[in-house]
Amino acid sequence: MKIVITGSRGFIGSHLCSFLQKAGHDLIEADIANGCDVTKWENVRKLPPADRVIHLAAITHVVRSYQTPREMYEVNINGTLNMLEYCRIHGAGMIFNSSYVYGQPQYFPIDEAHPLAAFNPYSQSKIIGEKLCGAYHRDFALPVIVFRPFNIFGDKQTPSFLIPGILEQIRNRQTITLQNPRPKRDYVYIDDLLRAYLKAIEYGEKCGYAVLNIGSGTSYSAREVAEYMVDLSGYKLNIEYSGESRRNEVLDTVADISKIKNRLGWIPQYTLESGLRDLLRKNNLLNDL
Repeated sequence: MKIVITGSRGFIGSHLCSFLQKAGHDLIEADIANGCDVTKWENVRKLPPADRVIHLAAITHVVRSYQTPREMYEVNINGTLNMLEYCRIHGAGMIFNSSYVYGQPQYFPIDEAHPLAAFNPYSQSKIIGEKLCGAYHRDFALPVIVFRPFNIFGDKQTPSFLIPGILEQIRNRQTITLQNPRPKRDYVYIDDLLRAYLKAIEYGEKCGYAVLNIGSGTSYSAREVAEYMVDLSGYKLNIEYSGESRRNEVLDTVADISKIKNRLGWIPQYTLESGLRDLLRKNNLLNDL
């Protein structure tokens, strides 16, 4: 199958390209790093026809979304609109990478029917992107699968996120310095996410329009994650917390993943611990003794 992947040089995109090429798919990379800025229609309209679009390209850093909100909205919304229009013209299906968009949870586990609540500019941009996907499905019968991944982690992720930040400090044999130890998150390992994309590609037009959580169904605090990683590394490193909380911090997230299990037959194969083991092993930081 011929597949356009936007943001193909990013964290998820680089892993996904390797994974799908091994699965035998023909890929078209659309990334600003290779000269294709998907926020510019003149770039998108030159892309050759494809069967599917996996739209990953976005500004994803929450702090940056507060610092330069106009840039973030332009990239995240215009890129999504352009790729939906590409899909409409070429009769392609869209797989849209959204995010955690539920705000402060009203109940656990959080299913896809939970009310949406933007809690920063980034999550607002993803909700708008989902609305555009829904509109193109409604008006043009465009097949769309929206993924709502909770907290993704894996190799080659930017150190501005919790787990890669801890990884970098372990690599440098530093005292682990973090902010608030309390917030709990539902983590999904990158290899499990890649399998979800493969299943979505195979599912194709049968979905019509589907919104699917991706997570594990279990949450862990920042303190638990840091202690796991230090213990697995075998290094005797101290862990210190400033106690600082992020703006509009959500204190817990637990995904209900029954819908993706039923629709795509996807279940996570990695726990947090086994994913962290694999991550540390890939970075030669796992103590196997």
